[in-house]
Amino acid sequence: MNAMTGDMTAYLGWKIDFAQPAGEAALVDPGSVQWRVFKNPIALGVGGVAAVLMEFADARIRSGVWDHSTYKADPIGRSQRTGVAAMVGVYGPASAARRVIQGVGNMHAQVNGDTPSGEAYRALDPELLDWVSATAAYGFLTAYDRFVAPVSAADQTRFYAEGEPVARLYGVQTPLRSSADFQRMMQALAPRFEPHPIVGEFLDIIRSGKAAPGAPKLLHQALARGAVSILPPLIRERLGLGRTYDLTLLDRLALRLAGAVAERTPDLKSPPCQASVRLGLPGNFLFCSRTEQMRLLTLRARRLALAA
Repeated sequence: MNAMTGDMTAYLGWKIDFAQPAGEAALVDPGSVQWRVFKNPIALGVGGVAAVLMEFADARIRSGVWDHSTYKADPIGRSQRTGVAAMVGVYGPASAARRVIQGVGNMHAQVNGDTPSGEAYRALDPELLDWVSATAAYGFLTAYDRFVAPVSAADQTRFYAEGEPVARLYGVQTPLRSSADFQRMMQALAPRFEPHPIVGEFLDIIRSGKAAPGAPKLLHQALARGAVSILPPLIRERLGLGRTYDLTLLDRLALRLAGAVAERTPDLKSPPCQASVRLGLPGNFLFCSRTEQMRLLTLRARRLALAA
């Protein structure tokens, strides 16, 4: 199928069409900061890796992911499925997003066990759900701000607020509403943070390119070091990620160039473009100037008001 009729994406056995049904709203508004941030694959790549590193600082999450997921055996498939889940929550038709989120919750309900030290964990533990959601939001937003385009303090607050409905559907009880909220949550969990060989194994997978085949090797290395560079200093120190992972000038240039290219190059078959079409906007809506986006959103609002 083409971008106008919808390319199907599979997740948990369901077929997700980001371009259909025409007019069905997403859980997040097209004029949101979230729609702006999530369209950029560099922000998602760097931010996603950073989020996993922050999650792995806690032995309960580290054990749950490493022991119960397919990341070691199938890093490509696992990364793609994680990306699809994120895209569905932001851009997918609301009905499809709720179905996928419920499916993720059902899978997580089966994840439980003991850490190597003998501490019991459950994936649906509210403290763990809150931290996983917080690391993702912090990672994606910080990566976009650092390597794609600056995000104002007001827009950062908007980004967190816009994500709350999706976070609630995942079972999150304490969604972030500000950067200060992230800092408070991190400080509360800090006594649990520790280094572990799995962190190095995970970064080796990222640097090898197995999780993102087709991209230049230079970009894989830059992505791994870029992710480490946006970690809060407290977490980087606790994970023992030293100077080996320092971001080089070449890394920074590579990430910013890739981020800039992605920011102005629409892929009409991608979820952000298909979702725009579904909502009566041009496929390249998110790649227009902010002024043009506001004009298009105003025209769309008038059409909807006339049709009501």
